[in-house]
Amino acid sequence: MKDIIVVYHEKPTLNTPVLVEGLPGVGNVGKLAAEHLISQLKAKKFASIYSKHFPPQVLIGDDGVVRLVSNDLYYHKSESGPDIIILSGDYQGISQEGQYEISYEILDIFENFGGSQIFTLGGWSVGKLITAPRVLGATTSLEMVEKLKAAGVGFSKDGPAGGIVGAAGLLLGLGQLRKIEAACLMGETSGYFSDPKSAQCVLEILEKLIGFKIDFSELEQHSKEIDELTASLNDLKPPTGKPDELRYIG
Repeated sequence: MKDIIVVYHEKPTLNTPVLVEGLPGVGNVGKLAAEHLISQLKAKKFASIYSKHFPPQVLIGDDGVVRLVSNDLYYHKSESGPDIIILSGDYQGISQEGQYEISYEILDIFENFGGSQIFTLGGWSVGKLITAPRVLGATTSLEMVEKLKAAGVGFSKDGPAGGIVGAAGLLLGLGQLRKIEAACLMGETSGYFSDPKSAQCVLEILEKLIGFKIDFSELEQHSKEIDELTASLNDLKPPTGKPDELRYIG
């Protein structure tokens, strides 16, 4: 088997598309955001990426039929703004080499479709429950910093430091080498569970930057369910009566 196999379901003609990446990560913020965007825009799958850098498994569908784990690319043709390519999937690469090779392949595909700009989506773990998540950013240029600030993205000193791990960071760094303008939008999240509230905050910023309009009622309902769950957990007292002994939700 080749290291990476790309299977095209169709090859659409796209107008200077923008790439939106949302793969599994902290709080599943990026994946939730990408999947909601795919659903709301009724984006069409046009390519699937298979690789020995993904975990060696298949997923079983409700009908009992299996499929090999993959990353998938979807497209949406816009009537006014740029077309959109959305990257979602089951896993990220499980090795450093795999992360680089898969990200490089995705950029090759993106450039072949005349791609113009990249937005990667993810979560920034703060280790506690957040009622009103901020969206923090990182970009490939000072000009892009100003665009994101105008849309409500924060770049405070107490934001993410050190680096961005995985596809959300590599697509920026490798894209920068190819002179592709790119930015990462990170929603604050506890990191304890999938965070639809943070995913919505990230998509609300992306709406302003790209210009699409979508309905958030489904994410809002999921956020309400999470809030009810965390409220019930807060009502529980630690068995020992010492709150400091319970610092995380297992």
